[in-house]
Amino acid sequence: MQITKAEVTPINLQLQKPVKMADLPEIDSVTVIFVRLELTTGQSAWGCTVAHPDLTGDDPDEVLKACLDCADLVPDLHPTNIEYSLDQLVPLVSDAPSAMCAFDLAFHDLLGLASGLPLYRLLGGYKNSIQTSATVPIGTVEEGVSAAGDRAKMGFRMLKIKGGVDPQEDVRRVRGIHRSLPNHILRLDPDGAYSVQSAIDVARALEGKIEMLEQPTPADDLDGLCQVKEQSPVPILADQSVKGPASVLNIAAKDITDGISVKMATCGGLRCAGQIDAIARAAQIATMVSCVIEPALLISAGLSFALSSPNVQYADLDGYLELIDDPCLPGFQLEDGWLTASEVPGLGCTVDLI
Repeated sequence: MQITKAEVTPINLQLQKPVKMADLPEIDSVTVIFVRLELTTGQSAWGCTVAHPDLTGDDPDEVLKACLDCADLVPDLHPTNIEYSLDQLVPLVSDAPSAMCAFDLAFHDLLGLASGLPLYRLLGGYKNSIQTSATVPIGTVEEGVSAAGDRAKMGFRMLKIKGGVDPQEDVRRVRGIHRSLPNHILRLDPDGAYSVQSAIDVARALEGKIEMLEQPTPADDLDGLCQVKEQSPVPILADQSVKGPASVLNIAAKDITDGISVKMATCGGLRCAGQIDAIARAAQIATMVSCVIEPALLISAGLSFALSSPNVQYADLDGYLELIDDPCLPGFQLEDGWLTASEVPGLGCTVDLI
Protein backbone atom coordinates (compact mmCIF):
# COMPACT_ATOMS: atom_id res chain seq x y z
CA MET A 1 0.00 0.00 0.00
CA GLN A 2 1.35 3.38 -1.03
CA ILE A 3 -0.03 6.92 -1.16
CA THR A 4 -0.31 8.04 -4.78
CA LYS A 5 -1.89 11.45 -4.24
CA ALA A 6 -3.11 13.82 -1.52
CA GLU A 7 -6.05 16.07 -2.34
CA VAL A 8 -7.00 19.14 -0.31
CA THR A 9 -10.54 20.53 -0.47
CA PRO A 10 -11.72 23.54 1.56
CA ILE A 11 -15.44 24.10 2.06
CA ASN A 12 -17.48 26.60 4.05
CA LEU A 13 -20.24 25.09 6.16
CA GLN A 14 -23.12 27.12 7.55
CA LEU A 15 -24.51 26.60 11.03
CA GLN A 16 -28.13 25.76 11.81
CA LYS A 17 -28.21 28.88 13.99
CA PRO A 18 -25.54 31.48 14.79
CA VAL A 19 -23.57 30.55 17.91
CA LYS A 20 -22.71 33.12 20.56
CA MET A 21 -19.74 32.66 22.89
CA ALA A 22 -18.67 34.99 25.70
CA ASP A 23 -16.60 37.98 24.52
CA LEU A 24 -16.67 36.81 20.88
CA PRO A 25 -18.76 37.77 17.83
CA GLU A 26 -21.45 35.40 16.64
CA ILE A 27 -20.28 32.47 14.53
CA ASP A 28 -22.52 31.54 11.59
CA SER A 29 -20.13 29.43 9.49
CA VAL A 30 -16.84 27.54 9.68
CA THR A 31 -14.18 26.68 7.14
CA VAL A 32 -13.46 22.95 6.98
CA ILE A 33 -10.48 21.64 5.04
CA PHE A 34 -10.69 18.01 3.93
CA VAL A 35 -7.72 15.86 2.97
CA ARG A 36 -8.05 12.67 0.91
CA LEU A 37 -5.15 10.26 0.56
CA GLU A 38 -5.50 8.16 -2.58
CA LEU A 39 -3.98 4.70 -2.14
CA THR A 40 -2.61 2.11 -4.57
CA THR A 41 -5.28 -0.29 -3.30
CA GLY A 42 -8.00 1.96 -4.73
CA GLN A 43 -9.12 3.01 -1.26
CA SER A 44 -9.17 6.54 0.12
CA ALA A 45 -8.17 7.67 3.61
CA TRP A 46 -9.78 10.86 4.90
CA GLY A 47 -8.93 13.59 7.36
CA CYS A 48 -10.10 17.14 8.02
CA THR A 49 -9.64 20.13 10.23
CA VAL A 50 -11.52 23.30 11.13
CA ALA A 51 -9.98 26.72 10.52
CA HIS A 52 -11.59 29.62 12.38
CA PRO A 53 -9.83 32.44 14.28
CA ASP A 54 -12.23 32.23 17.24
CA LEU A 55 -12.46 28.42 17.42
CA THR A 56 -8.99 27.14 16.57
CA GLY A 57 -6.99 30.39 16.57
CA ASP A 58 -5.85 29.86 12.99
CA ASP A 59 -6.47 31.87 9.83
CA PRO A 60 -8.24 29.76 7.16
CA ASP A 61 -5.93 30.95 4.38
CA GLU A 62 -2.86 29.99 6.40
CA VAL A 63 -4.31 26.58 7.22
CA LEU A 64 -5.15 25.95 3.58
CA LYS A 65 -1.64 26.92 2.48
CA ALA A 66 -0.11 24.60 5.08
CA CYS A 67 -2.35 21.75 3.97
CA LEU A 68 -1.39 22.24 0.32
CA ASP A 69 2.31 22.26 1.26
CA CYS A 70 1.86 19.04 3.22
CA ALA A 71 -0.06 17.44 0.35
CA ASP A 72 2.93 17.93 -1.94
CA LEU A 73 5.17 15.99 0.45
CA VAL A 74 2.80 13.22 1.57
CA PRO A 75 3.17 10.85 -1.44
CA ASP A 76 6.87 10.54 -0.55
CA LEU A 77 6.10 9.43 3.02
CA HIS A 78 5.65 5.90 4.30
CA PRO A 79 1.91 5.29 4.76
CA THR A 80 2.08 3.37 8.03
CA ASN A 81 5.14 4.89 9.74
CA ILE A 82 2.88 7.47 11.36
CA GLU A 83 5.34 8.94 13.86
CA TYR A 84 8.01 9.54 11.25
CA SER A 85 5.63 10.70 8.51
CA LEU A 86 3.77 13.20 10.69
CA ASP A 87 7.05 14.47 12.12
CA GLN A 88 8.13 15.38 8.58
CA LEU A 89 5.07 17.62 8.29
CA VAL A 90 5.69 19.56 11.51
CA PRO A 91 7.83 22.31 9.90
CA LEU A 92 5.16 22.89 7.25
CA VAL A 93 2.39 23.63 9.77
CA SER A 94 4.29 25.92 12.15
CA ASP A 95 2.17 28.95 11.12
CA ALA A 96 -1.11 27.00 11.15
CA PRO A 97 -1.03 24.23 13.78
CA SER A 98 -4.59 23.01 13.14
CA ALA A 99 -3.49 21.89 9.65
CA MET A 100 -1.69 18.97 11.28
CA CYS A 101 -5.02 17.57 12.43
CA ALA A 102 -6.20 16.89 8.87
CA PHE A 103 -3.15 14.80 8.02
CA ASP A 104 -2.98 13.15 11.43
CA LEU A 105 -6.54 11.91 10.96
CA ALA A 106 -5.91 10.81 7.38
CA PHE A 107 -2.82 8.77 8.33
CA HIS A 108 -4.69 7.14 11.21
CA ASP A 109 -7.65 6.38 8.93
CA LEU A 110 -5.17 4.81 6.51
CA LEU A 111 -3.71 2.67 9.30
CA GLY A 112 -7.18 1.45 10.15
CA LEU A 113 -7.82 0.54 6.52
CA ALA A 114 -4.49 -1.29 6.31
CA SER A 115 -5.16 -3.28 9.49
CA GLY A 116 -8.86 -3.86 8.88
CA LEU A 117 -9.66 -2.47 12.33
CA PRO A 118 -11.91 0.37 13.46
CA LEU A 119 -9.77 3.16 14.81
CA TYR A 120 -11.09 2.99 18.36
CA ARG A 121 -9.89 -0.61 18.59
CA LEU A 122 -6.57 0.20 16.98
CA LEU A 123 -5.98 2.96 19.54
CA GLY A 124 -6.78 0.78 22.53
CA GLY A 125 -10.42 -0.30 22.46
CA TYR A 126 -11.08 0.31 26.15
CA LYS A 127 -14.83 0.62 25.51
CA ASN A 128 -17.15 1.07 22.54
CA SER A 129 -19.54 3.80 23.72
CA ILE A 130 -19.58 6.95 25.83
CA GLN A 131 -22.19 9.45 26.97
CA THR A 132 -21.87 12.92 25.48
CA SER A 133 -23.21 16.27 26.54
CA ALA A 134 -25.27 18.55 24.31
CA THR A 135 -24.75 22.29 24.31
CA VAL A 136 -27.25 24.84 25.62
CA PRO A 137 -26.39 28.23 24.09
CA ILE A 138 -26.15 31.58 25.83
CA GLY A 139 -29.56 33.22 26.33
CA THR A 140 -32.14 34.23 28.89
CA VAL A 141 -33.32 31.87 31.62
CA GLU A 142 -36.44 31.11 29.59
CA GLU A 143 -34.44 30.48 26.44
CA GLY A 144 -32.05 28.23 28.34
CA VAL A 145 -34.85 26.15 29.84
CA SER A 146 -36.48 25.84 26.41
CA ALA A 147 -33.23 24.84 24.67
CA ALA A 148 -32.43 22.34 27.41
CA GLY A 149 -35.89 20.83 27.01
CA ASP A 150 -35.35 20.47 23.27
CA ARG A 151 -32.11 18.59 23.83
CA ALA A 152 -33.75 16.39 26.44
CA LYS A 153 -36.39 15.46 23.86
CA MET A 154 -33.54 14.40 21.54
CA GLY A 155 -32.45 11.94 24.21
CA PHE A 156 -29.57 13.82 25.81
CA ARG A 157 -29.25 13.41 29.57
CA MET A 158 -26.10 15.52 29.94
CA LEU A 159 -26.06 19.25 29.10
CA LYS A 160 -23.25 21.77 28.80
CA ILE A 161 -24.60 25.25 29.46
CA LYS A 162 -22.69 28.07 27.80
CA GLY A 163 -22.20 31.25 29.83
CA GLY A 164 -19.76 33.99 30.63
CA VAL A 165 -21.67 37.17 29.78
CA ASP A 166 -23.27 37.64 33.21
CA PRO A 167 -22.29 35.32 36.10
CA GLN A 168 -25.47 35.98 38.08
CA GLU A 169 -27.62 35.30 35.03
CA ASP A 170 -25.66 32.09 34.45
CA VAL A 171 -26.53 30.96 37.99
CA ARG A 172 -30.22 31.71 37.36
CA ARG A 173 -30.15 29.81 34.05
CA VAL A 174 -28.51 26.76 35.57
CA ARG A 175 -30.95 26.76 38.47
CA GLY A 176 -33.88 27.11 36.06
CA ILE A 177 -32.67 24.22 33.92
CA HIS A 178 -32.02 22.12 37.04
CA ARG A 179 -35.57 22.73 38.24
CA SER A 180 -36.92 21.77 34.82
CA LEU A 181 -34.67 18.72 34.39
CA PRO A 182 -33.65 17.65 37.91
CA ASN A 183 -32.21 14.30 36.82
CA HIS A 184 -29.97 15.68 34.06
CA ILE A 185 -26.22 16.11 34.47
CA LEU A 186 -25.34 19.79 34.01
CA ARG A 187 -22.02 21.47 33.22
CA LEU A 188 -21.32 25.19 32.98
CA ASP A 189 -18.81 26.63 30.51
CA PRO A 190 -18.18 30.41 30.64
CA ASP A 191 -15.31 30.15 28.13
CA GLY A 192 -12.82 31.94 30.36
CA ALA A 193 -14.93 35.05 30.87
CA TYR A 194 -15.20 35.13 34.69
CA SER A 195 -12.98 36.89 37.17
CA VAL A 196 -11.49 34.70 39.90
CA GLN A 197 -13.99 35.89 42.51
CA SER A 198 -16.96 35.54 40.15
CA ALA A 199 -15.90 31.99 39.33
CA ILE A 200 -15.66 31.08 43.01
CA ASP A 201 -19.03 32.68 43.72
CA VAL A 202 -20.69 30.83 40.83
CA ALA A 203 -19.15 27.50 41.85
CA ARG A 204 -20.39 27.92 45.42
CA ALA A 205 -23.85 29.00 44.28
CA LEU A 206 -24.20 25.95 42.04
CA GLU A 207 -22.77 23.30 44.36
CA GLY A 208 -24.84 20.15 43.93
CA LYS A 209 -26.32 21.38 40.65
CA ILE A 210 -23.39 21.17 38.22
CA GLU A 211 -20.98 18.33 37.55
CA MET A 212 -18.12 20.68 36.67
CA LEU A 213 -17.19 24.27 35.88
CA GLU A 214 -15.20 24.40 32.64
CA GLN A 215 -12.55 27.08 32.00
CA PRO A 216 -14.06 29.72 34.30
CA THR A 217 -11.18 32.23 34.03
CA PRO A 218 -9.02 33.48 31.12
CA ALA A 219 -6.88 30.84 29.40
CA ASP A 220 -3.54 32.48 30.20
CA ASP A 221 -4.31 33.14 33.87
CA LEU A 222 -3.21 29.82 35.34
CA ASP A 223 -2.69 31.33 38.79
CA GLY A 224 -6.28 32.52 38.77
CA LEU A 225 -7.52 29.13 37.60
CA CYS A 226 -5.60 27.49 40.42
CA GLN A 227 -7.17 29.86 42.98
CA VAL A 228 -10.63 28.89 41.71
CA LYS A 229 -9.80 25.19 41.90
CA GLU A 230 -8.56 25.54 45.50
CA GLN A 231 -11.78 27.25 46.66
CA SER A 232 -14.39 25.62 44.44
CA PRO A 233 -16.73 22.94 45.82
CA VAL A 234 -17.21 21.57 42.27
CA PRO A 235 -14.54 20.16 39.92
CA ILE A 236 -12.73 22.68 37.69
CA LEU A 237 -11.73 21.72 34.17
CA ALA A 238 -9.21 23.46 31.90
CA ASP A 239 -10.12 23.88 28.23
CA GLN A 240 -8.59 26.87 26.43
CA SER A 241 -5.68 26.73 28.90
CA VAL A 242 -4.72 23.41 27.31
CA LYS A 243 -2.35 24.36 24.50
CA GLY A 244 -0.42 21.16 24.00
CA PRO A 245 1.48 18.59 26.07
CA ALA A 246 3.82 21.14 27.70
CA SER A 247 0.88 23.17 29.02
CA VAL A 248 -0.73 20.04 30.49
CA LEU A 249 2.54 19.09 32.13
CA ASN A 250 2.57 22.53 33.79
CA ILE A 251 -1.09 22.24 34.81
CA ALA A 252 -0.49 18.81 36.28
CA ALA A 253 2.74 19.74 38.07
CA LYS A 254 1.11 22.74 39.77
CA ASP A 255 -2.19 20.93 40.50
CA ILE A 256 -4.09 23.71 38.74
CA THR A 257 -7.28 21.84 37.77
CA ASP A 258 -9.22 18.63 38.35
CA GLY A 259 -9.34 17.80 34.66
CA ILE A 260 -8.36 18.87 31.17
CA SER A 261 -10.17 19.05 27.83
CA VAL A 262 -8.63 17.98 24.54
CA LYS A 263 -9.99 18.82 21.07
CA MET A 264 -8.70 17.15 17.92
CA ALA A 265 -8.72 20.29 15.76
CA THR A 266 -6.94 22.55 18.23
CA CYS A 267 -4.33 20.07 19.50
CA GLY A 268 -3.35 18.76 16.07
CA GLY A 269 -5.02 15.35 16.05
CA LEU A 270 -4.80 11.94 17.66
CA ARG A 271 -1.04 11.76 18.13
CA CYS A 272 -0.92 14.93 20.26
CA ALA A 273 -4.15 14.01 22.06
CA GLY A 274 -2.48 10.79 23.17
CA GLN A 275 0.47 12.69 24.60
CA ILE A 276 -1.85 15.06 26.48
CA ASP A 277 -3.94 12.23 27.92
CA ALA A 278 -0.85 10.28 28.97
CA ILE A 279 0.33 13.23 31.05
CA ALA A 280 -3.12 13.70 32.58
CA ARG A 281 -3.39 10.00 33.34
CA ALA A 282 0.00 9.93 35.05
CA ALA A 283 -1.02 12.97 37.12
CA GLN A 284 -4.37 11.35 37.98
CA ILE A 285 -6.44 14.16 36.49
CA ALA A 286 -9.40 13.38 34.26
CA THR A 287 -9.55 13.91 30.51
CA MET A 288 -12.56 15.17 28.59
CA VAL A 289 -12.62 14.77 24.82
CA SER A 290 -14.39 17.80 23.41
CA CYS A 291 -14.90 19.46 20.05
CA VAL A 292 -15.37 22.73 18.22
CA ILE A 293 -18.14 23.19 15.68
CA GLU A 294 -16.95 20.47 13.31
CA PRO A 295 -18.06 17.80 10.82
CA ALA A 296 -18.81 14.21 11.75
CA LEU A 297 -15.41 12.99 10.51
CA LEU A 298 -13.70 14.99 13.27
CA ILE A 299 -16.29 13.82 15.80
CA SER A 300 -15.52 10.23 14.79
CA ALA A 301 -11.83 10.83 15.48
CA GLY A 302 -12.61 12.37 18.88
CA LEU A 303 -14.93 9.49 19.69
CA SER A 304 -12.30 6.91 18.67
CA PHE A 305 -9.82 8.56 21.00
CA ALA A 306 -12.32 8.93 23.85
CA LEU A 307 -13.04 5.20 23.68
CA SER A 308 -9.36 4.23 23.68
CA SER A 309 -8.33 5.47 27.12
CA PRO A 310 -9.60 4.59 30.60
CA ASN A 311 -8.65 8.11 31.68
CA VAL A 312 -11.27 9.74 29.44
CA GLN A 313 -14.15 10.27 31.84
CA TYR A 314 -16.12 12.92 29.93
CA ALA A 315 -17.19 13.54 26.35
CA ASP A 316 -18.56 16.67 24.70
CA LEU A 317 -18.95 15.61 21.08
CA ASP A 318 -22.06 17.25 19.68
CA GLY A 319 -20.45 19.86 17.37
CA TYR A 320 -21.53 18.17 14.15
CA LEU A 321 -25.19 18.67 15.02
CA GLU A 322 -24.75 22.43 14.49
CA LEU A 323 -23.85 22.13 10.79
CA ILE A 324 -25.91 22.31 7.60
CA ASP A 325 -24.93 20.01 4.69
CA ASP A 326 -22.11 18.21 6.46
CA PRO A 327 -20.60 16.04 3.67
CA CYS A 328 -19.63 13.34 6.20
CA LEU A 329 -21.92 10.37 6.78
CA PRO A 330 -20.94 9.03 10.20
CA GLY A 331 -20.62 5.36 10.94
CA PHE A 332 -21.02 5.92 14.68
CA GLN A 333 -24.46 5.89 16.28
CA LEU A 334 -26.04 8.50 18.56
CA GLU A 335 -28.84 7.17 20.73
CA ASP A 336 -30.23 8.65 23.95
CA GLY A 337 -27.13 10.82 24.29
CA TRP A 338 -24.71 7.91 23.93
CA LEU A 339 -22.21 7.66 21.07
CA THR A 340 -21.32 4.14 19.93
CA ALA A 341 -18.39 3.52 17.62
CA SER A 342 -18.63 1.98 14.17
CA GLU A 343 -16.97 -1.37 13.49
CA VAL A 344 -15.95 -0.20 10.00
CA PRO A 345 -12.14 -0.04 9.53
CA GLY A 346 -10.51 3.34 10.12
CA LEU A 347 -12.56 6.38 11.07
CA GLY A 348 -15.68 4.72 9.70
CA CYS A 349 -17.07 7.78 7.90
CA THR A 350 -18.09 8.25 4.28
CA VAL A 351 -17.26 11.66 2.80
CA ASP A 352 -19.09 12.99 -0.26
CA LEU A 353 -17.67 16.27 -1.56
CA ILE A 354 -19.37 16.10 -4.95
